[in-house]
Order: sequence, then structure tokens, then C-alpha cells
Amino acid sequence: MVAESRHGEYKVPGGKLLVVDLVLDKDRLSSVRLSGDFFLEPDEALDAIDQALTGASVSLSAGELTERIQRALPEGTTMVGISVPAIATVVRRALARASSWTDHTFGLIHRAAESPALHMALDEVLTHEVAAGRRGPTLRVWEWDRPAIIIGSFQSLSNEVDMGAAHELGVDVVRRISGGGAMFVEPGNTITWSLIVPETLVEGLSFVESYAFLDEWVIQALGDMGIRAWYVPINDITSEGGKIAGAAQKRLNGAVLHHVTMAYDIDAERMTQVLRIGREKLSDKGTASAGKRVDPLRRQTGLSREAIIERMAASFGARFTLTPDDVRSDEMVAAQALAESRFQDAAWLHRVP
Repeated sequence: MVAESRHGEYKVPGGKLLVVDLVLDKDRLSSVRLSGDFFLEPDEALDAIDQALTGASVSLSAGELTERIQRALPEGTTMVGISVPAIATVVRRALARASSWTDHTFGLIHRAAESPALHMALDEVLTHEVAAGRRGPTLRVWEWDRPAIIIGSFQSLSNEVDMGAAHELGVDVVRRISGGGAMFVEPGNTITWSLIVPETLVEGLSFVESYAFLDEWVIQALGDMGIRAWYVPINDITSEGGKIAGAAQKRLNGAVLHHVTMAYDIDAERMTQVLRIGREKLSDKGTASAGKRVDPLRRQTGLSREAIIERMAASFGARFTLTPDDVRSDEMVAAQALAESRFQDAAWLHRVP
């Protein structure tokens, strides 16, 4: 086996950038060099980490690498912005040839309002296109043409939704392809987007780590607007004012679909009428009464929904390469057919009764 140079990067959620350069020689690590904008004391701890990793087998798991590094650290070592498990993660990303955010150009899609079923279908079609290499990584902002409940792939319809109330109030009910909990959305009161990326971007990360990794830019964008927000495992973003967003993921043939819904100004009374567990959902949003509105973003920013979307896109574009994009005609034809055949089909909606 010819020696190969490998490079890995990992932005620690809520922390600093970790970079590792190493040589892979006969299934062993050599010439390991860790770097980044983190803080580490004492100085000799950096050499200890590099030496601990040198000679390690490529077959070691992240947990085994963590133990190896931990044993080598000088007594009293202090790390700020990184952790020993994060170091193990960046090594695994280097070995897996993970890509970084800056390796990609992201397309930004923001279309006029569309139906809930079409949104579900667009997510699936665009993810397949990214997986096949016919489309680059994509950030798609959704606009809703009606209020809706979107339940997770594995949720019980009857346990989650009062279908009679939903019909009476004109609320569509659809099932998505990703797991997680039910979402209640309203036109103009919800901010929803999909981030669709090649799986190489999350190589070397656990499923839980990938959620935090793909949401890190959101934490930064909210910070740019003056909101101190943080990630709560496995899929929530919250602040002192309450829960802001929830995420869900689906992996398809080499691409990752990561979609997020943020509450801008939700009608909590209507939500509790159609969602059977609505009151429990309100409890982690800082809302004591179902008669109030769930409005963490409107209240905490004082900005219009449109301004928040613009600022979030600008924040993403300032950190990575973001260019205007749209759904191609062939993608739309495929999505419309899928919306009719699956996402408007009663059998799919009732697959878990």
C-alpha cells in the first residue's frame, strides 16, 4: 500500500475548528498533525495528542481513539473549544475522506408557496438528484400555501392528529419520509428549509453528531441576529426564550436530507385543536397557555419573517459559497407525480394508523 496524505476538518458544534493532517501508511497513522483555532494547555499536550495518534490502526473506532488520546494527555490538560471525542471524530473524518463545507457550492432555492404534498415530494426528488450527482448541494426555503400538519414517517396518525378537527379547520395532513415528531405549520408564520448535501459532508460523524453539525450554521445565523441559541440533542434548537426549531433527517443513496422548521408566530390555540399532544409540545416552547402564540423568532428578533429568511441566507452565504438556483422542469415533473402517487395517497398517510 502506497502512503497517502489525508486531511480532515470538523467544526465542533458550539466550539472551534479542528483540522488534522496525517499520512496513512500500511493501515497505520503516521505524521499526525492536529491544528485549529482552539485553546489547549499545556503546550506539550498538542505533541502528546499527535504522538498518541501516530501508529494507531485505521480500524480503531472513535471510542478507541478517544481512549488512546485520553491516556496520553498530561495531567491537568485543559481544552477550550474542543474535546477528546471531537479529536477522534476529525481523525475518522480524515480517514473517511469526508468533504468540508468549503468544498461545495450550494444552490439556494426559494420559490412561491406550494402545497404540503409537493414540498414532501420535492425533498425526496432533490435528494435523489444530489445523490446521483445531477444537482449540487442545495438549501431550499419553503413557502406554505395552507396550514398543515406534517407527521414523521413512523408516527401513528391516530395518536398524533385529530383528523376531524383538522378537516374542520382546513388543515392538511401529510406524512414525510423522515422520522421525528409532528410539525404544525402556517403560511407566513413558519420558517422551513431543507439542506440537502452529499453524505461525504457528514462522513465520520455519528447520526446524532450529524444533526448538530448540519445545524451549526443556524446557531451562528441566529447569533448574528442577537439570539443566543444552542443545540439540544438530538434535533432541537432552543434559546432562553424557548424552543426555536426542530430538525429531521433522511439518508438516500449517498445524500442526506436535513429539514428544519422554525416557529416564527404560530397560532397555538389552533395547534392544540389539531395535534393531540399539542399541549405537551407547548411546554418546551415557553408557552404556558394554549391561547397564546408560539412566537420565539418574532418576539426575540423584532424582525419580519422575510427579514429573518434574508439574514439567514446572507449568514450562510458569508460562510460558504451560495448561489441562486431553482427547481428544474424535470425535477418538478417528477415531484408532482410523486406528490400525487405517494404523498396524497391515503395508504401512505395511514401506513401507521
